[in-house]
Amino acid sequence: MFGFFESEETKRLKSHITNLGALAKVDGHLDPSEMKFIIAIGQKHGLKPDEVRSLLSDAKTRPPQLPTNDSERFDQIYDLVEMMLADGIVDESEMDFCINMAAKLGFKKSIVGVLVRKISVGVKDGLTRDNIKREAQAFFNY
Repeated sequence: MFGFFESEETKRLKSHITNLGALAKVDGHLDPSEMKFIIAIGQKHGLKPDEVRSLLSDAKTRPPQLPTNDSERFDQIYDLVEMMLADGIVDESEMDFCINMAAKLGFKKSIVGVLVRKISVGVKDGLTRDNIKREAQAFFNY
């Protein structure tokens, strides 16, 4: 009801949480480890667990609020890839979703597959977000 008065940052966060929920559900179910991950992302940004659950339950009613700079774009696609890896099973539809979201977030279609895979390998190899971000900087010049 008071969504009109939300800041742009809050709208982007809620859109990001909704995107994470869509990725989690792309394989047909929301795994408890995926829900825990999404709640942790929300809490890191000041949302309560119930707020996150509410966002996920009415995800179809929220229009996406896209990031406005490369750093935010990277952070969102990073979280999506990390979510894809959360349950330990990488479903092809989840990978496709991440690639499609990277394109929607504003990355060139010609590099989104490589970018998503680079993040995925970096996360699996235990690299920090900042290290992966530095290595991916070449992809930001579009």
